Amino acid sequence: MKLTRRSVVVGAGALAALPVPALAQEKVVRFGISMADVPLTTGQPDRGAGAYKFTGHTIYDPLIAWEMDISDRPGKLIPGLATEWKVGDADKTLWTFKLRPGVKFHDGSAFTADAVIWNFDKVFDTKCPQFDQRQASQVRPRLPSVASYKKVDDMTVEVKTKTVDALFPYQMLWFLISSPTQWEKLDKDWNKFASEPSGTGPFKLARLVPRERAELVKNEAYWNPKRIPRTDRMILVVAPEAATRTAALLSGSVDLIETPPPDAVDRLQKGGMRIVQNVTPHVWNYHPSVLPGSPWVDVRLRKAANLAIDRDAIVKLLGGLAQPAFGQVDKTSPWFGKPTFELKYAPDAARKLMSEAGFSKTQPLKTKFVVASGGTGQMLSLPMNEAIQEMFKEAFIDVEFRVVELEALYTAWRAGAKADMNKDVTANNIAYVTADPLYAFTRFFHSNQAAPVGVNWSCYANPEVDKLIDEALATFDPTGQDALIAKVHEKVVDDAVLIWVVHDTNPHALSPKIKSYVQAQHWFQDLTTIGV
Repeated sequence: MKLTRRSVVVGAGALAALPVPALAQEKVVRFGISMADVPLTTGQPDRGAGAYKFTGHTIYDPLIAWEMDISDRPGKLIPGLATEWKVGDADKTLWTFKLRPGVKFHDGSAFTADAVIWNFDKVFDTKCPQFDQRQASQVRPRLPSVASYKKVDDMTVEVKTKTVDALFPYQMLWFLISSPTQWEKLDKDWNKFASEPSGTGPFKLARLVPRERAELVKNEAYWNPKRIPRTDRMILVVAPEAATRTAALLSGSVDLIETPPPDAVDRLQKGGMRIVQNVTPHVWNYHPSVLPGSPWVDVRLRKAANLAIDRDAIVKLLGGLAQPAFGQVDKTSPWFGKPTFELKYAPDAARKLMSEAGFSKTQPLKTKFVVASGGTGQMLSLPMNEAIQEMFKEAFIDVEFRVVELEALYTAWRAGAKADMNKDVTANNIAYVTADPLYAFTRFFHSNQAAPVGVNWSCYANPEVDKLIDEALATFDPTGQDALIAKVHEKVVDDAVLIWVVHDTNPHALSPKIKSYVQAQHWFQDLTTIGV
């Protein structure tokens, strides 16, 4: 990626406007973020899962939280604003949440069951005064199981799910709690609330300049001593252009950036910057159709395609900012299991399978995939696809690409392989978040999620997989859940349902000024761990 004079000037202009701390001893960190605007600050961030680390888990807390202060293994569900949660003995659709006593919102008001119900209403009840469509559109798809909710007493809330769903606690990770008192104080106006938000989180918003920056200051009275920020002030600097972020970091205008461009890694390291990354629940793959008439109905072809890819070469293409995929989730995940089909680079084995299926160098499989003209994060969509296209050719697979804008690809993905818009393609190329069992497995592999109902794009249907997922939904022991989901993973890998390539690693580049930062194996990151 080339640094242009314009990008550097624009970046420098925005960054030059940042205020100098009034107190010399104040610990300030400037973070260059890849988004075109500061994510929504009213309680439910927009701009995807990655936004939760900026204006989600900084200003706000969920009832159920994710463990974010470890890096050598996937995190676990831990108490947040709820100290405990449990399903009913007789009614397995009824969940009880015991709330944390003594917690205050940033405005000084008390956190209670009334506040929780008010927040449920703000995203589910279209007729209530505080209903906010912007927030609702972000969180409602992430809480598909919620049927109803009610206050039991001042510190207890009940939530009823539509069906028995033992995996429901994972959905609650996405539900953040904002202050009813502050909303009332600000004329019941969410636009005003955006500039003066009030949550219970470890940071308070001190200043918001849309499309430019957000300034977060330490909440000295935060209820969780383990998450007291190590910095006094965190300035989120909007810098969507990778070249601008890179230049800002090298010049000292910011102290760390997310998603450094792969071709800038060497320059950043030579400039004294440290690259931090970790396997992230996000997988870049191809999702082949298994509808009648698709060549990918033949499992031999799906396995051959997986064996044809040199994943180490793709990681090298990405400047080391990725990790080879061995399935839907990383091997460190409790859901990986023990698949018998090993995803590896084995071109001879790939050609053997293709030959058994009737294809050869002179008579290759000719097919078409729909791919994006540009990707997200550090993924370089077209260079990656072009490299894999050549690898496929060596295995008698001749793929033509229909290249579309990323949003058009999402539309084609949601429509499913049966849709008219996808009649001429046999696979799509969407990267998937795989943070929990719903996101990683249910929505892709259960037959009742066949598109357009869900995002089982290929209309894959395996009664064994359905049975395992259904059993997991009815199993309330976490160890038992993990074991069942691991069996699901074993079966979909052995069935080569997808053509898996690499996992995202959510890379960050840090200046020498940054002395501490724990990068969790998740899109959720804890900015309180950043210290100078």
